[in-house]
Amino acid sequence: MAVRDPRGDQALAILRVVVGIVFMAHGYQKFFMMGVRGVAGFFTSLGVPFPAIAAPFMSTLELAGGAALVVGIFARPIAFLLMCDVLGALFLVHLGNGFFVPRGIELVMTLAAASLAIAVGGAGTLSADRALAARKPR
Repeated sequence: MAVRDPRGDQALAILRVVVGIVFMAHGYQKFFMMGVRGVAGFFTSLGVPFPAIAAPFMSTLELAGGAALVVGIFARPIAFLLMCDVLGALFLVHLGNGFFVPRGIELVMTLAAASLAIAVGGAGTLSADRALAARKPR
């Protein structure tokens, strides 16, 4: 059996927490600065299907999903959903605006890649997912 290097789990925890905080900030912005109605109006202008449903879903996904990543619970499915969220933003909003922020693709591309890494790698040992799995009888 190979010895597991704890630095990989530490690195995954750092990535998961930072990405979670970024998503939480975007969800907070949607709920409390733009307002869900404002987000729905923005989604309407982009041609997003069912904007009145998509706006609260995406706002909640980013705020609650970001918090879930910070804690490390349901990390794989949450990270996959968040990756889909930012890929939608990449294609609907950012793609034609060059590379650099604030309007370009660099932030959403980085968030998509980081979310995919978490979806593939899982939450790691420093997470609620691992603590819950350890409590289950085998």
